[in-house]
Amino acid sequence: MPDLEHFWAVVPAGGSGTRLWPLSRAGSPKFLHDLTGSGRSLLQETVDRLTPLTGERVLIVTGARHREAVLAQLPGVSPARVIGEPSPRDSMAAIGLAAAVLEREDPQAVMGSFAADHVVRDGTAFADAVTLAVEVARDDWLVTIGIEPTYAATAFGYVQQGDALSAYDGAYVVREFVEKPSVETARQYVASGDHRWNGGMFVVRPTVLLDLLAAGHPGLAAALRELATDLARIEDVWPTLTKIAIDHAVAEPAAAEGRVATVPADLGWDDIGDFHSLARVLDVLEPGDLQVLGKRADVLAESSSGVVMPGSGRLVALVGLDDVVVVDTPDALLVTTRDRAQEVKLLVDRLRESGRDDLL
Repeated sequence: MPDLEHFWAVVPAGGSGTRLWPLSRAGSPKFLHDLTGSGRSLLQETVDRLTPLTGERVLIVTGARHREAVLAQLPGVSPARVIGEPSPRDSMAAIGLAAAVLEREDPQAVMGSFAADHVVRDGTAFADAVTLAVEVARDDWLVTIGIEPTYAATAFGYVQQGDALSAYDGAYVVREFVEKPSVETARQYVASGDHRWNGGMFVVRPTVLLDLLAAGHPGLAAALRELATDLARIEDVWPTLTKIAIDHAVAEPAAAEGRVATVPADLGWDDIGDFHSLARVLDVLEPGDLQVLGKRADVLAESSSGVVMPGSGRLVALVGLDDVVVVDTPDALLVTTRDRAQEVKLLVDRLRESGRDDLL
């Protein structure tokens, strides 16, 4: 598959994945881990998926403390293409800085922002959707990939699909972005047929993105453009930037003005937000009652189901447990159920409150 001319991949690699503790931690977040059993980390799989479309035109924005680990996992990416942000400022600052850098470097650029920690099982469908999104974005639309929902998820936001774009078969105007809904509302969305999951995949010309940002947050847009002229100033400038998500800063107001398009696609997508979704992904990849991510010889199970991640070197033995989650690391052991997987974040909050930063 030939790469797309002037198309750049921007990969925000941030977050600590607190609902995947103790596997994912601040110093070793989930995008650096192999969570599919492929032998590649989520970050590596993301770049593998994009490089057929972009060639070497890949720009990573990650936390400064993770920059060396990112470079170690991506030896084919130039160090100059990996920007370390001094502190988390949410998605708009990270993606906006990448846009400002590309605006200066390649005036004809179209950029696509794709999170480093998502799973996409259908690479062909992904490539087709991105290719169409790039075509639409060249016409000055902000384009999002609308992910075909497979169930009434309450952990994801949604995008409502409107009228078709006559010039682009398979693309539609976005009516609005919707926050994470209740169970009943999510069921209505899925039944309606015009709502897609919002996976945060945006394709746009850098100048269009920054101009849309400038409409509502002129100071942030100007600061990002100025910073792109001298990245050596990032330590001083970064703490002064507005902390806001790209959805709130740009996507939602732009949709209200009719400036956003969507390309719906069935990608086999998941963001692996917790151990319940991880178990679902693993079950699709290799169906079975008990999923083991790691050395199977370190797990002994009898009449049990769920997901086990051995990592301490000791044997993990299960008897008569249904839908269990066991994560064994050298310094912490997590035991919960798939139904309570979202509550793992509460443990992380308690550890932080008690000053146990050594476990975070």
